[in-house]
Amino acid sequence: MNRSTLHFAIIILLLAGCETRQRLFQHTVDGKAKPWTSTPVQRTSDDFTFAVVGDLNGGERDHIFSIAVEQLNLLRPDLVLCVGDLIDGGTEETEKLKAQFDFVEERLSKLKAPFFYTVGNHDITNTTMRDYWTTRYGKRYYHFVYNNVLFLVLDSEDYSEKRMQEIYKARAEALHVLDGPHPEDARKLAYNQMKERATGEIGDAQSAYFERVIKEHPHVRWIFLFMHKPVWKREGNGNLDRIEKALEKREYTVINGHVHEYLYTARNDRDYVMIATTGGSQNPLSENAFDHLMLVRMTEEGPTIANIRMDGLLDVTGKLPLGGDSLCFQASRCR
Repeated sequence: MNRSTLHFAIIILLLAGCETRQRLFQHTVDGKAKPWTSTPVQRTSDDFTFAVVGDLNGGERDHIFSIAVEQLNLLRPDLVLCVGDLIDGGTEETEKLKAQFDFVEERLSKLKAPFFYTVGNHDITNTTMRDYWTTRYGKRYYHFVYNNVLFLVLDSEDYSEKRMQEIYKARAEALHVLDGPHPEDARKLAYNQMKERATGEIGDAQSAYFERVIKEHPHVRWIFLFMHKPVWKREGNGNLDRIEKALEKREYTVINGHVHEYLYTARNDRDYVMIATTGGSQNPLSENAFDHLMLVRMTEEGPTIANIRMDGLLDVTGKLPLGGDSLCFQASRCR
């Protein structure tokens, strides 16, 4: 082989290596604002691990999420994803929104892995908040590929502007009654009759987007769907039917939050997992309401999923990080 041929071969190998590295993390999100904190580190093998955190709001309890960040750093996953409800929200004042999201990012700045955002109802409670999210994080729903695994991140608050404001107004009325002398009357109000409150909604444009993404990635080895509300439980228009139909011959797992209790469902011969909290409010009567981290190991055979209770994940000293031994991680056990 002469020198010019050797140089050409080396260039081809280098370009092939660059292309392989690029294929490890692919996305179509453009613009400066992105719904993740940093680019994942490239892997030299197909195996990788990612973690999932549950709701940390809807009544956030102090210090829990900061401890979760320290515990995630002990576990060292390649990625961390969430199921939304990062802030309390419920306001149209952008300065308050900025302060709330700044507080989330302050704690996430200590996380050693990239963090991928999923939007929840507390994050975009009204149209002002939805616009703020778009300005700060870009897409409300998106996809990416990491090590030949496709991640679909959905927006379960995908309403028209008019409907979103109707829900926001009804929610404010319900909260006003809950804070009054007769909180039991809140059950009779319009907000508690709205199916969006429990299951959210997926619009036609979003369904079409994910149908196209699924079709464009026929050879990925697994697909994970992340959403805040269990849209797959919704009846009628706006549910997950179109996306599930596009997935019917594919290997996939669905993960959502919102209810603040852990629930496993076998649906379509697939795993549908509703994770509990990582700092959010808890039902003191439920044994399925606890703080935990989900750890997913992606192997050649598929994913293995483990749930690690936060009160059992100790550091090298045998204690919970950041003095967490004095905190409650399951309300039903420490009332």
